[in-house]
Order: sequence, then structure tokens, then C-alpha cells
Amino acid sequence: MKNQAAFLVDKQRLELMDCDMPSVSDTDVLVEVAHVGICGSDMHIFEDPHYAVKDIKLPVVLGHECAGRVAAVGKSVKGIIPGDRVALEPGVPCGSCEFCMSGRYNLCPDVRFLGARPWLNGAFSRYVSHPARWTFRLPDAMDTVEGALLEPLVVGMHAVDRANLRTGQSVLILGAGCIGLMTLEACLARGITNVTMSDLYENRLDMAGTIGARHVVNSSEEDIISRSAQITANRGYDVIFETAGSQKTAALTADLVKRGGKIVMVGNVFGETPFNFFKTNSKEADILGVFRYRNLYPAAIELCSEGQAEPKKIVTNYFEFEKIQAAMEYAITQKQEAVKTVIRM
Repeated sequence: MKNQAAFLVDKQRLELMDCDMPSVSDTDVLVEVAHVGICGSDMHIFEDPHYAVKDIKLPVVLGHECAGRVAAVGKSVKGIIPGDRVALEPGVPCGSCEFCMSGRYNLCPDVRFLGARPWLNGAFSRYVSHPARWTFRLPDAMDTVEGALLEPLVVGMHAVDRANLRTGQSVLILGAGCIGLMTLEACLARGITNVTMSDLYENRLDMAGTIGARHVVNSSEEDIISRSAQITANRGYDVIFETAGSQKTAALTADLVKRGGKIVMVGNVFGETPFNFFKTNSKEADILGVFRYRNLYPAAIELCSEGQAEPKKIVTNYFEFEKIQAAMEYAITQKQEAVKTVIRM
């Protein structure tokens, strides 16, 4: 077996290089990666690694939305055998801190996360070694594209869990990119059907409508505040998910949330953001943060295998691994066309 990875060697420059096969401990599995999704965080680091992460030391291997086939297993591994198709939950927490011990392992300060700090090389690689504890077998009903897209799906599922949504509530999702659409899928899977989606790009809104959004609003053509007043009869939305990671949309949430409603911040909004806390206070609205996910891969696999979630619907482009430089550039520059780009390894 020969390994090869796409190393980020400089700003906006990836190079395919031969590299060592990863070591496999007694509790690890060696996975031949089949598909990897390009995440927004990959794009941010690719565009300007030293701005996105101040202490980054190049070269690094990005990528964390991944699935593949097991090539070998450590001698202590049970329940996974060579040949199994698997998805990897990319974050490996320490298991002993206060957050891990309380079940909120997504907040572990010492987590080792594929393609992220503390710069564990990621999944843009032919082979990856990963703890069996965080490796999940895929049922026959699922392929490795769906396996790779479990990662953004569980982000949406965790956001919905944080909101503690109830049937009949009205929802607004700001941003119809990958995470916004996965949040929509998660809402629908939980029986929440009164969902409005807003975005700047018509193709993304078309996709949202196909998946099941009740209302779509093109905010480049319509005023989201006045349109929302029509949709909600001036009451505002029970729950707003900000998934665009935009200062503008983050600020809008104070105007759009219902009295007693919830604002769930899913997107990463960089920099200082003007926000009218008087409006949220006067509405007694809750503001909730979302960081990754926890304990959701098995549930996501069940949703996908039963057809209650279909993450492959959002894939717009596939690129071969040898074209990963072009894939990254396309995903960044062609946002009107590219909703989700997936690398075939």
C-alpha cells in the first residue's frame, strides 16, 4: 500500500505528495478513504491559512468529512473488520476532562480533530488511521458519499437539538449552504415542517424547496424583514438558525425572532459584530451557540438508511483527488453553482 496526501503548502496552494502510511495502534483502524467533502472551514484555511489560524505551521493536510473502506484493524478492535465501509467521526476527545465526563465531549479542549488544531493531518489522504471508537460501520443502504456527509448532517442535527424544537413551531434558516440545508434536513426529520430559508443564491433556494422548505426568500431581491412579517403575521419566528456565518445575517436575527423565541448561532461569524441586544432582551429571546456535535453519528446513520435524511441531494460537484486544487478553487469562487463539492479519492 502506498499513501499520498494533499498538503497545503502555502496560501491557496495544495500539492499532492507521497507520504508515510499512518501507524495503526491496537485500538485503531486503517481506512482507505473513498470520499471527502470540502467544508467551509477547509476553504477558509486554504484561502489564507495564517489569517484563519494564527499559529498554523505549514504544510498541513485538511479534510474531515470522510468515509471509506477498512484496510486493516488493530488487534484489540472488535466489531469492525477489513472490507467494512465506514464513516469517521473526526474529533477524538480526551475522555477524561469535565466536558467529556459530563457527556459534552464536543467541548473538550484537548480534542484531536482531523485536519484541524492541533494539526492532526486530515482526510485529504489516501489512507487515514483512526480510533475504532470513533469509526462507524455503514449499512448496505448507504454509500461512502452519504457516509462522508454524515459530518455536516450531524452539525444540523446538533443545532436542532440545541433549539429543543417542538412540532408546529416556525423556523427561519439564514443561509442555504451546506450547513443550512443539513439543518433543514434535520428539522424535517424531527417533524418540523414550517421552515423558511433565506439566501442570496437562487440555486440554493431551489435546492431548499426541493428538500422541503415551506418558504424560500431570495434576500438579494426581497427584504427579509418585510417578507418575514408576511410569513409570520408580524409575530416573528419561534427559532432562527444563523448558518451563513455573516455579520449581516447575525445582526438581523434580533429583528426577526419572536418574543420568547430562540436564536441559534450555527455559522462561524468572524470579527466583531454589531448586535442590538436591547431587542433580544425586550423579547426575552434566548441566544444559543453551536460547536460541532456529540453522540449523533448512530442516529444520523439511522436517518439516512431509512431515507429520512438524504444528504447526497446537496452535492453539486465531484472532483477526482488529482484535481483537488481545482476543486477547492471552484468551491470558493463558484458559490452560485457549488453547494457541496465532494472529492473522489
